[in-house]
Amino acid sequence: MDNERLFTLIKSPIITEQTSLLGESLKQIVFKVDLAANKREIKQAVEKLFKVEVLKVTTSIVKGKTKRNRFGVYKKSNYKKAFVSISEGSEIQFEGIN
Repeated sequence: MDNERLFTLIKSPIITEQTSLLGESLKQIVFKVDLAANKREIKQAVEKLFKVEVLKVTTSIVKGKTKRNRFGVYKKSNYKKAFVSISEGSEIQFEGIN
């Protein structure tokens, strides 16, 4: 797998109250990833980018919501979430990321 593809797989971390609790209790980090990415590619990308040991990757596809405004109806895009379990000694810091 080429490095350019690995760098484009992970779009952004998802940082909410629920995901921060996951990080503290289960050592899981949640990322928004490319829809075409599979678990093996996500594992390689996280290990290479953040230099941590990945134990398990779980993915889910979040369906886009249908919204309405005064101009009509539109649909937000679907996206994929990846729940990445890291080893006990590993840690990822997200300070300064918006």
